[in-house]
Amino acid sequence: MSVLRAGLLGLGMMGRHHARVLRSLEGVELVAVADPGGDPHGVAGGLDLLPDVEKLVGEGLDMCVVAVPTGFHEEVGLVLADAGVHTLVEKPLASSVAGAEKLAAAYEAAGLVGCVGHIERYNPALQNLRARLAQGELGEIHQVITRRQGPFPNRIADVGVVKDLATHDIDSTAWVTQRSYRSVSARTAHKSGRQYEDLVAVVAQLSDGTVVNHLVNWLSPMKERVTVVTGERGAFVADTVSADLTFHANGVRPLEWDTMASFRGVTEGDMIRYAIAKPEPLRTELAAFRDAVLGKPVTGDAGGVVGMREGLAIVEVAEAIISSAAQGRTVDLV
Repeated sequence: MSVLRAGLLGLGMMGRHHARVLRSLEGVELVAVADPGGDPHGVAGGLDLLPDVEKLVGEGLDMCVVAVPTGFHEEVGLVLADAGVHTLVEKPLASSVAGAEKLAAAYEAAGLVGCVGHIERYNPALQNLRARLAQGELGEIHQVITRRQGPFPNRIADVGVVKDLATHDIDSTAWVTQRSYRSVSARTAHKSGRQYEDLVAVVAQLSDGTVVNHLVNWLSPMKERVTVVTGERGAFVADTVSADLTFHANGVRPLEWDTMASFRGVTEGDMIRYAIAKPEPLRTELAAFRDAVLGKPVTGDAGGVVGMREGLAIVEVAEAIISSAAQGRTVDLV
């Protein structure tokens, strides 16, 4: 395997984890790091701390991870594309649809690997869920519900909860169901005195008619990351904090009390928590990025990177959610 020269732009909370994994990834050498804001977590190690993306590309990179605030993604991503560097940009791809479109077009034109760090796709619970849905284990899907809530992360200053957190759920829902978004209706709230929304409730519909609900906030004292997919045979519950996947089956034993059976509809059946392997999602993601740069074939649902066109589609849905909340109406995406 050829050793790829990797760079890292952004040494904050997420950047420090990228540095750790890049340094341990076979076939990759972290050769340069940059952050104009300094190195609060001591990520640089023995490397020089470079001041900007221009100095970074001067180190002769094959690949680069961008972990700077969202507002800078477009600017630095275009510099890296112009320099011929394969790039993974942390989600969301850009702060606007226009910016995301520019990035996707630039990497396509340059023939480079351009991808987005939608890390939930690499969570073992969601990867296992996608595979089981694809095999038809749930039958027809009726509804997808996600809950993503917790305290406010002080590092986020340039976007609200929709583009920072809800983009995880938008992407993972579309990915596990293999459906696109048809429409969204949303309400937001501003409770912490910031410019951007810190709470959103979304009702959406996918291309096949599946109903979706997303509840996301930065206002809860507990951390919750849950996806529930309900279908004709029961419900899957994926907890992406613990990477556990549980199946609640519809009961097969009829209720003897006819009135209660009519009222309840389905009955409670067996519950199974699957024993699944739990590799670190970030390592899986960066290994997929490395393999894409090397031109290795992708096999299975767990392989591959999230392309910039896919990242663009997620930004489009996020902006539709913000627009829906602002206008108080449903926004169609097709």
